[in-house]
Amino acid sequence: MTSPSTTPTPPPAAAVALGAPGTDTGPEKTAAAGRGARLRGRARGYLPYLASRLAGAAFSLLAVLVTSFFLFRIVPGDPVKAMTHGTPTSAEQLATLRRQFGLDQPMWRQFTEYCAGALTGDLGMSYQFRAPVGELIAEKLPATLLLTGVAVVLYSALGLWLGTRAAWRHGGLGDRLNTGVALTLWSVPSFWLGLLLIVVLAVGVGPVPGLFPTGGMESGDTTGFARALDIGHHMVLPVLTLVAVGYAQTLLVMRSSLLDEMGGDYLTTARAKGLRDAVVRRRHAVPNALLPTVTMVFINLGQVAAGSILVETVFSWPGLGGLFYQALSVPDLPLVQGLFVVFAGAMIVMNLLADLVYPFLDPRVAR
Repeated sequence: MTSPSTTPTPPPAAAVALGAPGTDTGPEKTAAAGRGARLRGRARGYLPYLASRLAGAAFSLLAVLVTSFFLFRIVPGDPVKAMTHGTPTSAEQLATLRRQFGLDQPMWRQFTEYCAGALTGDLGMSYQFRAPVGELIAEKLPATLLLTGVAVVLYSALGLWLGTRAAWRHGGLGDRLNTGVALTLWSVPSFWLGLLLIVVLAVGVGPVPGLFPTGGMESGDTTGFARALDIGHHMVLPVLTLVAVGYAQTLLVMRSSLLDEMGGDYLTTARAKGLRDAVVRRRHAVPNALLPTVTMVFINLGQVAAGSILVETVFSWPGLGGLFYQALSVPDLPLVQGLFVVFAGAMIVMNLLADLVYPFLDPRVAR
């Protein structure tokens, strides 16, 4: 007489599919496995994309170092003679200064020393200020970050909002008005607009009195909260100048990008599902139209470090833009080169961050 088999009977296929008790699979586990496989596949595709973007950023930085060295060597003028302008100086003293600043060395030697110093954070010694370039940049950087940072936040938010409204109601009175004003302001030179604001709102025209300072960052005789108000009072005109030009660019790019998306079938499908127009715009159309605008916003963030040379010069703002103008007028080669590297480096970093954000907005970018 045979004993019954002790081998367990496998569960029916239907039980496995339905995830019956005692089985190892089910809809939840299958879905989780599918999500995990998709995430792993996306990560494998993202790594080569990340490596290529990092390599591109490193090559761009190397190109910046080469360009910053040779570009400003063709600027006319002798830095040593410019430093001693108005002071009787003998040929021996001029030679001593050239030797002190390394200007008597061969070009290749100057270039290798410059690259070695820049890669280690040593940007050299300023000719006219007789101070390390890094310290001069660190001293002026907060003023530039304050001015251009506030301006970038304001005109990015304003441009995105108005650009979305203009595109969604394209052809209407609001769209035509917004587009006309934006095109006009985008074509206006920022320094000319700044001078115009100084004449109208700082100096005063006719019965209109001067309401704001003509330049500078603060009056210098206030402390605490009163000092913050004084700085804000001085910021109004330069910030208004930067916002007027910057928001126009953001508006036009956002409007054009959203118009390209408005004919998509996915928006028709979303409306067919009964979604309200505001929900279709906010959840479907705008996210897909953000890629070009994200690029521009990150570029604008990169310009926060560079500031605006013309606007800072017009309003005598004590930032990096004014420092660059002073360095270029000598020419103060180490300071000009150091500022150029900082400006270009900030743009490279922001472009790299924009590239890294793209795959999260549109996974097709990393394929």
